[in-house]
Amino acid sequence: MDITVLTALILALLVSCMFIYSTWDKMYRRRNLPPGPTPLPIIGSLLHIKHGELVKSLNQLRDKYGSIYTLYFGSRPVVILAGYQMVKDALIDQGDHFSNRGQMPTVDRFFQAHGMILSNGERWKQLRRFTLITLRNFGMGKRSIEERIQEESQFLIEELKSRKQSTFNPTNIVVQAVSNVICSVVFGDRFDYNNLQFLKILNIFNEVFQIMSSTWGQLHDMIPEIMNHIPGPHQKINKLLQELLVFITERVKMNQETLNPSNPRDFIDCFLIKMNQEKQNPKSEFNTRNLLLSVLQLFFAGTETISSTIRHGLLILLRHPEIEAKLYQEINRVIGDNRSPSIEDRSKMPYTDAVIHEIQRFSDVLPMNLPHSSVKDITLHGYTIPKGTDIYPLLYCALRDPEYFKTPNKFNPGHFLDENGGFKKDEAFIPFSTGKRICAGEGLAKMELFLFFTTILQNFKLTTRMHLTDEDINPKMTGFSNVPRPYKLSFVSR
Repeated sequence: MDITVLTALILALLVSCMFIYSTWDKMYRRRNLPPGPTPLPIIGSLLHIKHGELVKSLNQLRDKYGSIYTLYFGSRPVVILAGYQMVKDALIDQGDHFSNRGQMPTVDRFFQAHGMILSNGERWKQLRRFTLITLRNFGMGKRSIEERIQEESQFLIEELKSRKQSTFNPTNIVVQAVSNVICSVVFGDRFDYNNLQFLKILNIFNEVFQIMSSTWGQLHDMIPEIMNHIPGPHQKINKLLQELLVFITERVKMNQETLNPSNPRDFIDCFLIKMNQEKQNPKSEFNTRNLLLSVLQLFFAGTETISSTIRHGLLILLRHPEIEAKLYQEINRVIGDNRSPSIEDRSKMPYTDAVIHEIQRFSDVLPMNLPHSSVKDITLHGYTIPKGTDIYPLLYCALRDPEYFKTPNKFNPGHFLDENGGFKKDEAFIPFSTGKRICAGEGLAKMELFLFFTTILQNFKLTTRMHLTDEDINPKMTGFSNVPRPYKLSFVSR
């Protein structure tokens, strides 16, 4: 090709790109969205996100654009809220206006806005109200939720004792123990730690969680229009979730065959009873599809987040044996060694409560939060948030906000202790999110963390052969979630 023609083609291409970019930029600015990098056609703000480092990139963009800014996930504008005050202004002060669930392309194709966590509107209101009431009142009959956690804690202790102080990675056993709590609540019973079906289910959960947090999952959430048509691990998510749904469907059938409406055994029984009560109501959202997908979402949420927090906590205590020793002193003084811990003990154990809060703050298991969406056109800090715009209230920036935590990037139980050693609340402590969409299982999770940690430390001293540094205990930031770095430890009987 003649060099003159080639040069002309290149110039024409550059001029075209500049025209498209300029037109896009003007259109983008006219919308009065919060500031942010000018998006590119098709890929949006993708070039501003470092490979596999979504949360870090979002935090760095905050330094440039402030505590409210706009990114484009493909052609879709997404507003990022960074820092506790900005999250509060949106989710609490205007909570009704930001109460919808935003898009999660990695799983939306499967759930299709069904189930308690991923639904909106009247469906969400009905399912959330029912879930909150059921979890709050559950166990009014034979066993309370606290008793179920206490029971599982003892199974865990026996399993750890059987390891005879060997050194191992605690991931599997912690995941099994935590998952058994939600299994007891949802299905009415627990699984043995060597149950092959149980292990298979947990492996599927782990694989889904890892794919969602991987670069593939991050790209799928950012540019679904492209990633929906590209082969890769993210395409396995629907198949994996379908396997889990088959398992849950079988459990629901078992409950249906043995249901006694006057004596509900678990969450599924309660839902089936509600379905029967509302079968003549055409506006009822209590149907089989919402039952199956609500159970799947509760199972998922009740397993991964709490087990990750406990694993983070054990790693942190290995790095800080002086904190572990002080915890044991308080446990020994308040509880002793002749009975199991109870939730009533928590009010008498401010140091333990503070350490557990700091573990949650520092580990920050869901740094991006789940996305919200605006119910209508909203004005926030002078900017226009159009109806249906996705909102990411970054828990990472709230939990590490220097205005509320003196040493935000260091593990410090003092963040939750007053000058007299009493427990001190902090409004920026929002690991369960805040506002209308705050985690429905917050109470259950807090109970699990306290009872599991105190029972473990009542019975064992933690040791490791590894030389751990502050860097080793920092959460390993991926995309959707934070996970602890791999480690091994021994549980030495006291």
